[in-house]
Amino acid sequence: MAMSRRHALIIGLPIRSAMLVVPWLMLSGCGESGGAKPTVKVDGSSSLFPVTEAAAEDFQNATKGKVKVTVGEVGTGNGFKRFLRGEIDICDASRPITKEEIEGARQAGIEYIELPICFDALTVAVHPSNPLDSISIADLKTMWEPAAQGKITKWNQVHSEWPDADLVLFGAGSGSGTFEYFTGAVTGTAKSSRGDYTGSEDDNVLVQGIAGNKNALGYIPFAYYEPNKAKLKALAIDWDKDDLGPVMPSLANVLAGKYNPFSRPLFLYVNSKSAVKPEVKAFVEFYIRNGDTLSTEQKYLPLPPEAYQMVADRFAKLETGTGFNGEPEFGLQVEEILKRPPQK
Repeated sequence: MAMSRRHALIIGLPIRSAMLVVPWLMLSGCGESGGAKPTVKVDGSSSLFPVTEAAAEDFQNATKGKVKVTVGEVGTGNGFKRFLRGEIDICDASRPITKEEIEGARQAGIEYIELPICFDALTVAVHPSNPLDSISIADLKTMWEPAAQGKITKWNQVHSEWPDADLVLFGAGSGSGTFEYFTGAVTGTAKSSRGDYTGSEDDNVLVQGIAGNKNALGYIPFAYYEPNKAKLKALAIDWDKDDLGPVMPSLANVLAGKYNPFSRPLFLYVNSKSAVKPEVKAFVEFYIRNGDTLSTEQKYLPLPPEAYQMVADRFAKLETGTGFNGEPEFGLQVEEILKRPPQK
């Protein structure tokens, strides 16, 4: 039997028996109708995919197969396209909804509930033999901005003291929310990037590429760095806008607001009409209730306990809209996001 990505990442970790409890009253009305099993449809971010896949597997175990949860990973942008066509109940997103998507939701008559679920420390990684220990946002911009295409092809073109060696770049595919987030943080404009790099929506491909080339540099979600850190080297990030100096990706640094600008919340966007379906309601509540354990298991960074309570309250109230104005923001505390009145 083929191994799922979740199991490829977390071989040997135990199942949490304490998590496998779903109040059965929440599932009243979830009985099969005409032989069809109630189904929750999720698609979107490949970054959030491991956590959502884990939630789906545990939820289906807890409900003894009475509810089916399908989870795809077409990327955040493509996930929102499906969401706005009404094809899925939940969109996994590695960035907030954009202005265009907000307008698309209005036109489609779709209201959504925005739920931060965990943190990612977007990680810049190199081959372990690379002598660098840190890198600045300015240096990353020199490497990745559109003007670098075909011109900045060697490490010593970024800094003369760096090696006279080919600069081999790996990063997210252009349909990925990670691509939009990284390019916005580094170049100042989302989707503004050189095109002559190896891109993929499959983060395992990026891990293999970086690990297999001594001249490589790439960016990947923290969940894909952590289980592969024996064959990758994470670089500390110098944001150039504070006096902290280079900061490594870690839970402590993310929660302290130090890992800028690559600390980012990952989201569930739930269709408000789907949210009242017993099976969707039960799954989302299960996901939120176990968000800290699921995130930690998948090597992501859980929200603070008070933030999960705020998320649970938002979902219980079916509070629709977004805490963002369709614009990228970096280095935010999740409690700050949740305190903002959602805009529709």
